[in-house]
Amino acid sequence: MNKNYSLEEIEVIAKELISNSKHKILLFNGEMGVGKTTLIKEVCRVLGSNDIISSPTFSLVNEYHTATDEIIYHFDFYRINDEEEALDIGIEEYFDSGHWCLIEWPNNIKNLLPLNASDVNITLTQDNLRNIQLN
Repeated sequence: MNKNYSLEEIEVIAKELISNSKHKILLFNGEMGVGKTTLIKEVCRVLGSNDIISSPTFSLVNEYHTATDEIIYHFDFYRINDEEEALDIGIEEYFDSGHWCLIEWPNNIKNLLPLNASDVNITLTQDNLRNIQLN
């Protein structure tokens, strides 16, 4: 998956991201303000969550539920000082849970990331669109 999109197309992008992902662990990479949290909010909505979705910048992880009792974990490791903090919250148990794990700033815990994760790279284009690549 490699395409440009506007915010008006974010629902379609979220659906494509979910259907094209080989794994339930998604690593959202991109500069501050590129729209990682906005896309994660839409992914959660498309997966069926009616919870209020917000970035877990200080708590490191938020848990959301879908109408079918699925669990979605949303991580934000922007403010993490070292990987030990991620270990302290039991990151490995989250990764092994089989539930969706949506991770912002994954490079801050790069030594802890599982091999069964998919990279989602988001960049701004010159014409003020976003480009998404799923690897």
